Amino acid sequence: MNTVGGEPYAGVGRVPSPAELADRAAIYAVLVAHCRGVDRADERALKSAYWSDATVEYGGFNGNAHAFCELLPGAIRFYAYTHHAIGNVAIDIRGNAARVETYVTAAHYRRASSTDSVAARPPPRTAPTAVPGGDTEMVFYGRYLDRFEKRGDVWKIVHRRVVMDWNRHTAAAMVESGPPVDGLARGGRHPADPLYEHLFAAESDDAATERRRPE
Repeated sequence: MNTVGGEPYAGVGRVPSPAELADRAAIYAVLVAHCRGVDRADERALKSAYWSDATVEYGGFNGNAHAFCELLPGAIRFYAYTHHAIGNVAIDIRGNAARVETYVTAAHYRRASSTDSVAARPPPRTAPTAVPGGDTEMVFYGRYLDRFEKRGDVWKIVHRRVVMDWNRHTAAAMVESGPPVDGLARGGRHPADPLYEHLFAAESDDAATERRRPE
């Protein structure tokens, strides 16, 4: 949505300027960094999405965003795996501020045994388990309502409100071995996830590629 002259949707379909496209790309990069930070339990990635004076409304935590970023990596390890994927992103830029609505689907895989999770605590009372004692999956369908601010040439979140549309709890159905999953790299948390080897090895790998490139 684009607001023009205070009128919602008045700017829908308008061709954006190159500067606006750059702003939109920067905002989207922040949203992606936040998802990475959650799923990898990476405090630095999470903090990169927020200004230090930002605030969040996450239901179980309402307060300073950077304090939230320090707590979340430990809390998210209650789940063996998580996968946050963003969908529709509606960006309404208003000068050096922006209102952003982002659809999010967040899957959470919980092991039956607390020894499989770093943070051991009982499951939520409202979470049904189809197979008593078995692994469970919870999928959250909701939206992020973010207020962004541009300070200098950098966009970051200054306030986030999480909205739940619905959620689903089921018995887990993951196949962990056998074809076609054997041999695949497996996701994890910071710093063990394959992402970090991929990122940190990139510079040397790129240099080696340049050396092998024919004249």
